[in-house]
Amino acid sequence: MAIYHLRATMISRSAGRSATAAAAYRVGERIEDHRTGLTFDYRARGGVDHVETLAPANAPAWVQDRAALWNAVEAAETRKNSQVAREIRVALPAELDHGQRVELVREFCQREFVARGMVADIALHAPGRTGDDRNHHAHILLTTREIGPEGFGAKNRDWNAVEMLEGWREAWARDSNRALERCGHDERIDHRTLEAQRIEASARATAAHDCGDEAEALRQTVRAVKLDRDPLPQLSAGAWQMKERGIEVAAVRVWREVKAQAVEVARVAEVLAGQVRDWIGRAVDRLGPPAQGLAYAGAADWDGREGRQDLAARLREAWEARQSRTASDAIAAPGQTPEPESARSLAERLREAAQGIDRGTLAEAAARLQESREAEERQRVQEAERLKEQERQQERLREREARDHDRDSGLTH
Repeated sequence: MAIYHLRATMISRSAGRSATAAAAYRVGERIEDHRTGLTFDYRARGGVDHVETLAPANAPAWVQDRAALWNAVEAAETRKNSQVAREIRVALPAELDHGQRVELVREFCQREFVARGMVADIALHAPGRTGDDRNHHAHILLTTREIGPEGFGAKNRDWNAVEMLEGWREAWARDSNRALERCGHDERIDHRTLEAQRIEASARATAAHDCGDEAEALRQTVRAVKLDRDPLPQLSAGAWQMKERGIEVAAVRVWREVKAQAVEVARVAEVLAGQVRDWIGRAVDRLGPPAQGLAYAGAADWDGREGRQDLAARLREAWEARQSRTASDAIAAPGQTPEPESARSLAERLREAAQGIDRGTLAEAAARLQESREAEERQRVQEAERLKEQERQQERLREREARDHDRDSGLTH
């Protein structure tokens, strides 16, 4: 099923990162960083389905050259702790095909980022060789400075506002749902927290029950059960890369554990949803053809006279009649299997289905492991910097030795 995921992070020099390295890795290309002299070559990596650069109409032509673009971004920043780029990572609906996913990402970026003056460097990635084969996702690398015909200008601080991020989150859900609907899929995603969605589903279930609409109450209860799980913990950029390569570290193990738990909750909810469908189907069978059409049309008015309340009453009457017959059959034939439980008891069992999840303990463990992983990454960056400094020192020593040799040779001559 389609899932919602949108995460925004900054590419910052203070974390030992660069826009050139980030771009090269995400698109699987070779880029030389003119500022540091380092070369990032990821042409051997696989899984990159589509790359594309979108820019405002008044941007210079060289922004379409990826190496020139991100070297210009690096050159525009002078501070050692500069935030050189922003990355947006989104999960793509597996229900869409490749062309539909490209169109979805392109339209979203054009309206939400490029129209505001950013350059968007897009990379669509296929699922990894191991793990969930539905894990299509996109990396969107964004510039942080306004661009014009002469190049980059001042930074736009409005792009850092929390309200802007919330708008992007909502827009991605809206655009994805429109794409799913346009392509004939029933799945939908929601940008709100799982807790907010679960509270809404529970409230709707209660309201439907109070109105006597047991069918809708059961549907919303199943939805609440499906949402009663932990969100996936956030992985740092380094940990995410390790996950993609199949390397197991502490943060990735916790991520996989939470995801497996979510899959199990979804499986239980699907079983319960099947029971609900069976219950509704058996109840509707007792009502005859007109009520069947009414039930599966979502309780729209039937024949212009009877609506949702009448359907709910008919469903309850059918179920009570069946329960009465079940009791009679049990007395007449004590060895036979009884009919399923009533709507009320089924709903209660659904509400209790996911209560065994200890989210607090798991969240604390995830936080500790995340902190440990971030400390490991900082240490790795420091070690890399130390090695690069050693290489620079050795290069300077070789250059000095070469100059000394040339000078000595000149004196001897």
